[in-house]
Amino acid sequence: MRLILVEKTGGPEVLRPAERPRPEPGAGEVRVKVGAAGVNFIDIYQRQGLYPMPLPFVPGNEGAGTVEALGAGVSDFMVGDRVAWCGALGAYAEMACVPARQLVKLPAGLDVRAGAALMLQGMTAHYLTHSSYPLKRGEICLVHAAAGGVGLLLVQVARRLGARILATVSSEEKAALAHAAGADEVIFYERQDFVAEVHRLTAGAGVAVVYDSVGRSTFDKSLDCLAPRGYLVLFGQSSGPVPPFDLQVLNRKGSLFVTRPTLAHYTRSRDELQWRAGDIFGWAADGSLKLRIDSELPLAEAAAAQTRLASRQSAGKILLRPQIGV
Repeated sequence: MRLILVEKTGGPEVLRPAERPRPEPGAGEVRVKVGAAGVNFIDIYQRQGLYPMPLPFVPGNEGAGTVEALGAGVSDFMVGDRVAWCGALGAYAEMACVPARQLVKLPAGLDVRAGAALMLQGMTAHYLTHSSYPLKRGEICLVHAAAGGVGLLLVQVARRLGARILATVSSEEKAALAHAAGADEVIFYERQDFVAEVHRLTAGAGVAVVYDSVGRSTFDKSLDCLAPRGYLVLFGQSSGPVPPFDLQVLNRKGSLFVTRPTLAHYTRSRDELQWRAGDIFGWAADGSLKLRIDSELPLAEAAAAQTRLASRQSAGKILLRPQIGV
């Protein structure tokens, strides 16, 4: 089978096309014929070595496809089931062996493209708004990178919960996408001071929560957007990691809270995984959650896919399609 292999950490050029024998599922595993793999910032961090991984490895933490074979002890799935997963490496390949406990079945009406596009980013939007900081009707939130893959889904889920949403974007095109997703106000962070705009739009009160996937370049100013006892939920670092931080600043700025969550800790049990995936897939299947695919590339163009994501020019989800461009 064809796959992408990382034998050393570095730039996109280390994503090397390779061929390996078809894998056989071990106990508790399922072999999936991959129809689509999601491209995410965690893939970039692992490729760079920012998140150390044993070498060599096949990247890709999110995918969807069709069950081809079952390992010993697997009883919840059958050959032919359409499934999706996140949190297990190996999606940048034509086939992947995935722990059955991390798989969910795709409902009727959702194809593998949607499954791969929604699993990681959709459940991230879910845990951010339902658990890291449970949004309440009428509360005001600030969403950075609101036209990105997570951002567009996060805005829609926040809208479902009845929040007022302020969104930062970089262009008129992305502003239109954020508004269409449900943002009440859009701030152009490259030409406006988003702190000043937040305080203008909230009459100086600030927001209850900032959902920040950007990191280094937004962290300090995000704190300045918060109302007293507000929450900064830092769930990414597309601009780089946040430097060491003096916790006394949280006191001075209003007894603030900061959390740095990750999806794995919010899907630790099978029940929690199925709750989050079930909600997201259900909303997508009934049309109340709109999915935007930015681009779909063949497996051999994994480097181009990650480069596009890292440029922060994409709007929506980037997918690799192992079964196209053969």
